[in-house]
Amino acid sequence: MVLYGRKKGENIGLGSAETADRGQTHGSRVMGDYAISSQLATTTFVCKFEITRQLIIERYENLLAMKKFQTVDEYISAHEENRESLARLRSLLLSTNLKETVKWGAPVYIYHSKNIVGLGAFKSYTSIWFFQGALLKDEHTKLINAQEGKTKSLRQWRFNSFEEIEDKLILEYVEEAVRNQELGKQIKPSKNKPLIIPPELKMVLDQNSEIRDCFNELSLTNQRDYAEYIREAKRDETKSKRLQKIIPMIKEKKGLNDKYKK
Repeated sequence: MVLYGRKKGENIGLGSAETADRGQTHGSRVMGDYAISSQLATTTFVCKFEITRQLIIERYENLLAMKKFQTVDEYISAHEENRESLARLRSLLLSTNLKETVKWGAPVYIYHSKNIVGLGAFKSYTSIWFFQGALLKDEHTKLINAQEGKTKSLRQWRFNSFEEIEDKLILEYVEEAVRNQELGKQIKPSKNKPLIIPPELKMVLDQNSEIRDCFNELSLTNQRDYAEYIREAKRDETKSKRLQKIIPMIKEKKGLNDKYKK
């Protein structure tokens, strides 16, 4: 009997060994390709998820940085990672003669209306800012200039963990800062610092004569404050938001930090 061209006596039930081997090889290749495709798809999904997660975290941190907190309690509550360290540093500072307030949306501690220290919460550390820190002896080399080239007096002490906070030593630094203030020691900002207007602000001034005239009527210090405020923003989106914020203030001929000056 011949079945569609097969020779008589040929086994047609399961096919020849060669045919079976070919089928098995093809099936293995298909399954292998499927496994690779699945692995790639999973890897791609994980990568996209991680990128999205990082963007969300970054956006949240940027929002926190831009938020102007009204109270110290608000500030501490909003920074969960730094909450314990902030609370401890706050308790230390409140044990001194310093008065607690909020400036630039963050805790600041003043003595006779002069800024002495401030607290800061960052992604990987908590810090104390000494407004006239460059005058401190810093015998234990704890202080750094976190804004090299931008400030001469401000110094920062960073704490990467709660355990790094040294109560006694911190109080010694704070006491020295207060004594310097009592003695009238102060590093004043350079009056001859050039005004460098960033391109984003310059475009606004060039295109709007009303804003330009108001800006020109401001003191050189206020003009520098606005210019640096825009220039320090790293992202275009942040620059745009800051421009929207300062334009009404410039029209009213107000300085960026007028509300903090007493």
